[in-house]
Amino acid sequence: MASRGQSTVDVIVVGLGFGAAFVPIYQAHPSVGRVAVADSDPARLAEVGDRLGVHDRFAGLEDALAADGWDAVHLLTPVALHADQVELILDSGRHCASAVPMATTLDDLDRLIAAEARSGRNYFMMETAVYSREFFQALQLRDSGALGRLSYFRGEHLQNLDGYPPYWLGYPPMHYVTHALSPALALADARVDTVRCLGSSRLTPDRVGVAGEGFGTEAALFSLVPRDGSPAADALVANITMSFFQLGRSYLEGFSVYGDQGALEWPQLEGGPMKRFAMEPAAAGQRGRPVSVVDVRPPGAPELLPEPLRPFTDGGHGGSHPHLVHEFVASIVEGRPARIDARRAAEFTAPGICAHASALAGGAEVSVPDYRVSG
Repeated sequence: MASRGQSTVDVIVVGLGFGAAFVPIYQAHPSVGRVAVADSDPARLAEVGDRLGVHDRFAGLEDALAADGWDAVHLLTPVALHADQVELILDSGRHCASAVPMATTLDDLDRLIAAEARSGRNYFMMETAVYSREFFQALQLRDSGALGRLSYFRGEHLQNLDGYPPYWLGYPPMHYVTHALSPALALADARVDTVRCLGSSRLTPDRVGVAGEGFGTEAALFSLVPRDGSPAADALVANITMSFFQLGRSYLEGFSVYGDQGALEWPQLEGGPMKRFAMEPAAAGQRGRPVSVVDVRPPGAPELLPEPLRPFTDGGHGGSHPHLVHEFVASIVEGRPARIDARRAAEFTAPGICAHASALAGGAEVSVPDYRVSG
């Protein structure tokens, strides 16, 4: 088992429901050696292993961790298992990439930050939203000055979870806030200071799960402050709506960013174009400035990837999968922390935990912990 700074990485992908899509990307990565798969469903393990030509297979995470010679684990198991399993992986001396969210309690966030620190291994939360083609487009507009000074963010994740596996029953929507909120935090290089959240549509008794009574929809205002501790140049707010139950609307997951000179909006219907807005010069005697709007279909930033991974940018989740794989592998090979390490992952995740607490308290303001390294 090698440490940071090695030349190649041997990876085990655990959880092949969503995880099967990542296996060919690891197989194509020039810095990946062997790829193994693990799943508790024998039929799925056999089907994926046979289809993708994977010889090394494990019946679950425990079997995988008992095997010698593997450097890293990509974890794609149910949310409730993330905290305990990530800690096991890090304590085994392996690097760990994990699907979102990092955890569902503040105590577990602290536990994983400590686990990363004591293990000396990389933790990487694989947040798709900040490696998507849509995010790269927003980043380009920010860096070019086309947006002007950032002024406001909006995010939505509307998805009906009726009929999903039982562990999703009654899941608090804000506990899954990272897809909708992380683009705002990344574009503004910010963290959340406080949140106020209201719940809408109390869960019917048949939808109450292990989390207890809650809401089908939660809407929150997150106040953002600079990560570097400098005084905020201006007030920045992210307005996020999350809904998993009791909302008669088709699927929508995305973000919009607004500046004083332009904006980029997520399409109202999945698969449609984004809308780019630009303020035009005011005409003499005209009230208000005209605004132009054009359709945008971002390309996915394949130039940021090694050549063998570029074809995978046509895939789902905004083409983010190859970028996520490359960042995880590159962080290990280059001997540096992953860009969404445990502390940054906590900054993406904790605001949703605090937002749900605010909703249960009738919209009371809740402070979000500061995960920056003190001293």
